[in-house]
Amino acid sequence: MWEIYLVLSILIVLFSVLPKIPSSYWIFRVPDFGKIQVFVVATITFAFGFFLEKDLAWKIFQGILLFLIIYHGFVLIKYTPLYPIKDHKPTERASKPLQFISANVYQFNKEYQRFIDLINHCKPDVFLTMESNGDWENAMKVLEKDYPFHHKVTLENTYGMHFYSKLEIEESKTHFFVADDIPSIEAHLKTKDGFEFVFFGVHPPPPSPTEEETSKERDGDLLSTAKRVKELQKPVIVVGDFNNVAWSKSSILFRKTSELIDPRIGHSFVSTFHAKYRLFRFPIDLMFHSEEIFIESLKTLNNFGSDHLPVYCKFSIDLMNNEQVERIDTADSEEKAEAEEMIEEGKKEDGQRHAIVTE
Repeated sequence: MWEIYLVLSILIVLFSVLPKIPSSYWIFRVPDFGKIQVFVVATITFAFGFFLEKDLAWKIFQGILLFLIIYHGFVLIKYTPLYPIKDHKPTERASKPLQFISANVYQFNKEYQRFIDLINHCKPDVFLTMESNGDWENAMKVLEKDYPFHHKVTLENTYGMHFYSKLEIEESKTHFFVADDIPSIEAHLKTKDGFEFVFFGVHPPPPSPTEEETSKERDGDLLSTAKRVKELQKPVIVVGDFNNVAWSKSSILFRKTSELIDPRIGHSFVSTFHAKYRLFRFPIDLMFHSEEIFIESLKTLNNFGSDHLPVYCKFSIDLMNNEQVERIDTADSEEKAEAEEMIEEGKKEDGQRHAIVTE
């Protein structure tokens, strides 16, 4: 009993301390993904400890666990309904409600029809796919009669990206901010009732032992997107597989640099990966928006065979309501300098990706 308690306590401490070390190597960045799981295991282990012999070592470990429970809880509560925020509503001058779906389809997932059925059932105004290659592009052609506007970046390296829209695309471009094989999509859209906005789709590489050794490319790509967003004079939505969690240092820096709002704050985690393992699911498919965007619903949808759950959002645009400005955080001079440094590091990093990836 004591041995189990000791091993769990050490692992909890390790997973709590590693993300605090200022290094971009994956071993220090990945543990931050599991903060929810660490909090739950720490709470269970703390409760389990009351069934053990209460000596000095017990008091020390229980004290450490209690501190870590409070620390993780303080961070995580911000992404639950328990965190007090004012929910701002759009006025009657807002656009008609719009819907989008963002989905990492998993390049090697062959269940194309399940995804097509999902789109036909939900009927979003726009949808974004990530890891979509030539096979996925061919499969999704049946949707083009309902989605006549599209922007396609077809790659076989698990970083392909496709954007489909019922709304008119006035302009679109592909960005390669830090590497020539990691695209982002910027699409300028116009609604049927005359509202303009920009949809940004992102999918930077994750820090992991099987992909990128560091988070430099990921962070550089996201912060480059943040700088680009700041230049835009229209309402903006940024969505995609960030391969990052909302509470990480680089995500917070992204939010401050872009001056966008995180709709998860005060609402829910919206955990998406891994789709097949509920207890080991992380919220890494993120969304941020400008103050003119008002979120009615943000949630995951049913799995269609991918390793990510798709994200669904219903929103409206209100150009006359500035109440959400109070939810915007801005970067100070030190944070702006740090963002620039991370962008340059991302550009210099040499990702070891293959042009064609096989399962």
